[in-house]
Amino acid sequence: MEDMRAQQIEALEVLEDYNNRLMKSMKNIIPELEGDRKEDTDKFLDEIVKGINWEIGILNGTMTLLNEKEERINKEDINSSILKLSQALEGKNDSEIAASLKDTLPVFEKFGKAAGEVLEEVK
Repeated sequence: MEDMRAQQIEALEVLEDYNNRLMKSMKNIIPELEGDRKEDTDKFLDEIVKGINWEIGILNGTMTLLNEKEERINKEDINSSILKLSQALEGKNDSEIAASLKDTLPVFEKFGKAAGEVLEEVK
């Protein structure tokens, strides 16, 4: 059990730095999807989606630790946001993807904040 907790803490430590970079990338691609498309927008979006998927994997693996003392992350909120983003990505409509990313940003901001709070508590 302690080994699992140590792994969760380690995952949150890695996530904390990564989350900041992912948030910046998400904010940077929104204007591109809203009409200022660049040559590498599709590649950039693919990398962001991979990052989002990676963070969701970390979230799933650390949810018990994140919500150990209080509910910091509501799984239904995350699922709803990710489902909307997934549908927008499937539709391949840039403006819908941009709007969905804007809606998803607060979810990932909250995740990063929750990770930071938990890491402060366990130190």
